[in-house]
Amino acid sequence: MSGPGSRGPAPVRWAVLSCAIWMAAAGAGFAADVDEDDMKPAIPNVYLDLRTTYATIPAGTLGLGFGGSSLSTALEALAALKGVSFSRGLPAAQSIAVDFPLTVDVTDRVSLYGGVSGTTSNLGGSGWSSFDITSWNIGFQADLHQQNGGVIPTITLQSTLTQSVPNEPGMTTSFNHILEFDYALDADETRGLLAGVQYTHTDIGSQVAHIGTNTIGYVGGYYQWPSNWKFTGRLGVQSFAGAQLLNLAQVQSFTQPIVRLDLDRMDDNDNRLFGITAQIAWTPKPSYQVTLRTPLYAVRN
Repeated sequence: MSGPGSRGPAPVRWAVLSCAIWMAAAGAGFAADVDEDDMKPAIPNVYLDLRTTYATIPAGTLGLGFGGSSLSTALEALAALKGVSFSRGLPAAQSIAVDFPLTVDVTDRVSLYGGVSGTTSNLGGSGWSSFDITSWNIGFQADLHQQNGGVIPTITLQSTLTQSVPNEPGMTTSFNHILEFDYALDADETRGLLAGVQYTHTDIGSQVAHIGTNTIGYVGGYYQWPSNWKFTGRLGVQSFAGAQLLNLAQVQSFTQPIVRLDLDRMDDNDNRLFGITAQIAWTPKPSYQVTLRTPLYAVRN
């Protein structure tokens, strides 16, 4: 992976991502050959995983945190700053982002998704910009191992590629990877412990600007009530390597705590019907983010 400040060999990155997706799907297929339950015919879930996010970003920093959408907000703020100079650094900002990823649950172990995101932002109290499509993304989520009552926890890998639009000098491409370990404490997997790491790398199509890597290590847990409401909490530490945004401003590096709380309404087959996420990330000043998830199902098992 090339260093910050360069666009990198896009064909190679596409090849790596494609291979990873096919390897994950192939692994799930192999598991299906072994597990008799997986051999039963099933129609994949197909849905638009609609996500609406409101975020506040303190002055002098970017909107960072859990998930690919947090960094997308930061990248879209960059696009809004083109041609603007801030002698005192980046202003405080508010942002509303809507993600439209079409998701297909190929099996109970593998999901593929891709779509676009739109954003409107308010920089320094100057008023809200028009809502525009500002990026597209593609990715997958795969269970590399499922606990199924064993000792080894479920291991899940999620990888997302996000690229800003339009495709022009200064465009940004981010690669977000999450590796999570889920240790269920009961046979029904209604309560358990979590641990994981998220790593995000960003390339900018310019030799005079760069965004450093962002890494989050976290622990947490979850509990699901018989009514199918599920609460999940994560507490971690976020380490950002800093950024230089052309001639606009420099964003300092930091290592600070981060908290994410999720409340989801599930159905009897663990399909999400509704979700709300609250996040506080110290960057180093507190940055707040609230996300509503309202999936629209075309097919739901």
